[in-house]
Formats: sequence, C-alpha cells, structure tokens
Amino acid sequence: MPNHWSTVSAPSVPRRPGADALARIGHPVPPVEAADASPHTFPDGGTWRTEIPSVEGPEALAAVLKESARLDVPVHRISQGSGVWMLRDVEITEMVDACAERDIELCLFTGPRGTWDIGGSTRTDSGGAGLRARGHDALAGCVEDAVRATELGVRCLLVADEGVLWTLHRLRATGVLPAATTFKLSALTGPVNPASYAVYERLGADSLNVPSDLPLAHLTEIRRVSRAPMDMYVEAPDDLGGYVRMYEVAELIRRGAPLYVKFGLSKAAGIYPYGAHLREHALATARERVRRGRLALDLLARHGADGGMSPLGSRLPGELCRFPVPEGD
Repeated sequence: MPNHWSTVSAPSVPRRPGADALARIGHPVPPVEAADASPHTFPDGGTWRTEIPSVEGPEALAAVLKESARLDVPVHRISQGSGVWMLRDVEITEMVDACAERDIELCLFTGPRGTWDIGGSTRTDSGGAGLRARGHDALAGCVEDAVRATELGVRCLLVADEGVLWTLHRLRATGVLPAATTFKLSALTGPVNPASYAVYERLGADSLNVPSDLPLAHLTEIRRVSRAPMDMYVEAPDDLGGYVRMYEVAELIRRGAPLYVKFGLSKAAGIYPYGAHLREHALATARERVRRGRLALDLLARHGADGGMSPLGSRLPGELCRFPVPEGD
C-alpha cells in the first residue's frame, strides 16, 4: 500500500464539497461548528479505519483481498454475517491465515439468533425480539461459537444480543476467552441514543454499529458520553435502509471518530445464511463493496480529508468503560 495510507496526520481545514464553486456565486454555505467535532481517536492517534462487511467465506475473502490490492483500498477489518456455525474449521483457519498474512482483523458472527429461529415474532411487522438469542440453548450456542472461533485464532466476534455480549465479556475477563478478543455490536442491534451506546460499551462492546440513518447531531451527542469506536455503513444494505452517505464521509469521521467506515452495498439481495448456491452473487458483491470503498476514499482525497487513517494492522480500541465483573466469575 502507498505510504500515505499509514499516516495519522490530518489537514486542519479539509475542503467542503462544492464550497469553492458555491462561493463564486454568493451561495451561503453552513458554517462548520468546532464544538461538533469528536475529541476522541483510536489509541494509535487515527480517527478512522476501514471495514469490508459480508465476506462470507474463504473464496469471498480471496476476492476482497485481490480487489483491494488492485484498487489500492486499505482494509483494517473483514467481517462476516452468516455466523461461525456456518463455517467449517478448515474454512475458518483459511480465513484466519489469509487475514493474518495481510495484518487484517477478521470478525465472525456468533451463534444462533432470533431471525433463524422457530420464533415467529421476528417475522411479524414489529420484528419481535429481533436478533437476540432465544433461551439458554441459543445463548450457549453463541458461547460455543465464541470458544471455537477463538481456539482457531479469531480475535474479533460479532454479537447481536446484550446478554450474549455481557456473558462473553465475563468469559474474556476471567480468561476463558483470550484477553485480546474484541466484541463488535451488530448493525441490527445498534444503539440510537447516547445512554444506550454507553450501556453497550459498559457491557463489553469494543466497537458498536450505529444505524446508518442517524443524523450528524446524534453522532456528536454520542461522542459526549463515550469514546468507544463506532462502526457505520456509508452505504447500507437494503435490509438496513439502503442509505448512501458517501459525500458525508468526512463529516461522519469528524463527528463520530474513532470510526470504522464500512463499505456496504445497496440494491443487492441478502446473502445470509451463505452457501454455495449463492456463490456468484457473493463474489460479485464482495468485489463491488471494495469498489464502493475506492469511491469513498477518492471523495475523501479530493476534499483533502483523507488524513487521519489509523496505520494498517491497527485493531485494538483502547481503554473503555466497563461494568464491574462480579467476583467469583
């Protein structure tokens, strides 16, 4: 990768989209309020990292790695949505090795969740209990997935249930799971107010997906109470709204830092749970997510806002606030 991707220095005043042209015709441009900026960074000093989501197996991962090299798209994290239980040991190991070779974090989803359950409420208009783990067996399945994945070398786990999150955090705190394991809160659980964001951080989340329809002001509100890294689709899948916010990336980073910029894909059929019957679709969408990343990075570069990225290989969130783990755990 070019050297400029390894710097965390950022320009003091990035150019705002269209500002110069609008100024020539006297069109007013809203002021940038310094108080809206996040005061936080990743521990390496960077304000943003990148993530390619929905990479559902070794073949899709290989396609992403090849395309990211071709298009010069720096990648900090690869995430998968179908779940640990949808991958064989040999597939997990292949993904772990491929990511380790390129110093990329691999994040796999944990266990059974409501949308793949016998519970009918998740299929109603209300959505019922959503992705939460229903009953002890589903909770235990998530724990089983976490133990299996970490034994195979995975160091980042996706979680969609606050009880599962707290349980896994306790297992991490007591040494059952490796201390360097990080937990990422699912986009389908994402908090929408500062109080809930802070609670998930205290339950053990190391980065938290927030819904892609949050207005900029809400990001600033969250940053007044928490420094836990934020994950956000700058282009969201259709089942998350299909929002496209590429022109806002610089401002999303300014307000939401430390921020994982996620390159999703709208107007594409869902692929969870993934299998070989979806192979061509999965590979095509994996490559296009990388291309969407290139488009977003090009926008940042044109506006002089591409500084501040964490060095490649960075993954830890820094010191975060936690609820005390009960003695005896």
